[in-house]
Amino acid sequence: QVQLVESGGGLVQPGGSLRLSCVASRSIFSADYMGWYRRAAGKGREFVATITNGGTTNYADSVKGRFTISRDNAQNTVYLQMSSLNVEDTAVYYCKYRPNFGNDYWGQGTQVTVSS
Repeated sequence: QVQLVESGGGLVQPGGSLRLSCVASRSIFSADYMGWYRRAAGKGREFVATITNGGTTNYADSVKGRFTISRDNAQNTVYLQMSSLNVEDTAVYYCKYRPNFGNDYWGQGTQVTVSS
């Protein structure tokens, strides 16, 4: 079992920035990849960004150039730096741990609200 705890969400004005953190209960070095996903009200969960064990990153087109995913293996933490936020980024953001074998693990989510 892996527990994931997200933090860093909140209310921010359009154009602002936030940094989300996801702390895992065990080493993220053993994960195939770590990722961030989000779910806006009334919509399904969508991919935001992933980072592999080797540091390769992948982003949704909607966040490219604005969001940056990073990882600190020593702290078992994955970050999502979000800049130039707009109202369409409002959602609950979830962290995912993809192990090499078995099912994915998900955090409980952290709310990000972009509003003036």
